[in-house]
Amino acid sequence: MNPPAILILCTGNSCRSHLAEGILRRALGENFRVESAGSKPAGYVHPLAIRALEEIGIDTTSHYSKHMDIFLDDQVETVITVCGNADQACPLFPGQMNRHHWPFDDPAHATGTEQEQLAVFRRVRDGIQKVFTAYAAGRLDRIR
Repeated sequence: MNPPAILILCTGNSCRSHLAEGILRRALGENFRVESAGSKPAGYVHPLAIRALEEIGIDTTSHYSKHMDIFLDDQVETVITVCGNADQACPLFPGQMNRHHWPFDDPAHATGTEQEQLAVFRRVRDGIQKVFTAYAAGRLDRIR
């Protein structure tokens, strides 16, 4: 049986939620189930999000963009929104005990050269890593 899910939501499920999913999944380990989804999925994971995570040793090449409704019948114990639109569109999931809203800039809107855009993805990734690593440490402390 799967443990309850920690579900990370954003609008498109193409950048921020995948950055957070990869980082949180690594930080928490195998005793937790971390998923991500969107209220209006883009249909792809942004290549620069994948690349930014690869730079810190996280492989998300198998990730795909999905709608949050696929989790409505799932056991979701925590929902974390990483953008304002997802926070407003987020339904209440059956059994949900916790909800957090930690907004981050959307790196998909970055302009300029690929290197300039990648710099924005790195900045957002590093902010997400700081917040979600601290969250993971707190969760792990509680189960010890």
